[in-house]
Amino acid sequence: MDFSPEDLPAEQTQPGKLAPFPQLWVGYLLGFATIVAEFAAAPLRPEMAKDEFPIPPLYLFLVMFVGGVYWLVCVYRYHVVMQHVPGWKHPISPARAVGFHFIPIYNFYWVFKWPQEIARFVNWRSGQPLMKPKIVGLMVFAAFILRFLFDPGLGLILLFLSASYVSGCLRRAFALPPMPTVSAPPGAE
Repeated sequence: MDFSPEDLPAEQTQPGKLAPFPQLWVGYLLGFATIVAEFAAAPLRPEMAKDEFPIPPLYLFLVMFVGGVYWLVCVYRYHVVMQHVPGWKHPISPARAVGFHFIPIYNFYWVFKWPQEIARFVNWRSGQPLMKPKIVGLMVFAAFILRFLFDPGLGLILLFLSASYVSGCLRRAFALPPMPTVSAPPGAE
């Protein structure tokens, strides 16, 4: 990876100065609530198991919808955190990070792209490949497949597992001492 000097953080990032990370326990709670709602809907609406495209009851739809919206809120929050890292120019705005999830076909690429940009910062800051963006992309992609084709609750939990990985990597990167500032070698002006 190539970095220009203006991409490099010039000072240590202190956790108190950062925007807060998303509260992932809310996402896990919504995932478990979706599973409970699925179990509650099964005996009340047995035709759902037979239909190819069943229409879920309102309570199940609402908890699935709120879980999906909260996932996008978490993606937004990660990019807000990255926008507020002193001296670091993050290439993805929070609105763009969320908005590109809604573009058909492109969204398959996007779930790999935005973690790659966060990993770029984490891996530079740690000086080693601490975060593997392909793992996050594969987890998110698998979660979407699981969520839309098989089980919405388990898919939602897998989405928040990938978010936990991103949070853990960012927290470790922010806990490290600052990297030395880059200056031009003598006579290289």
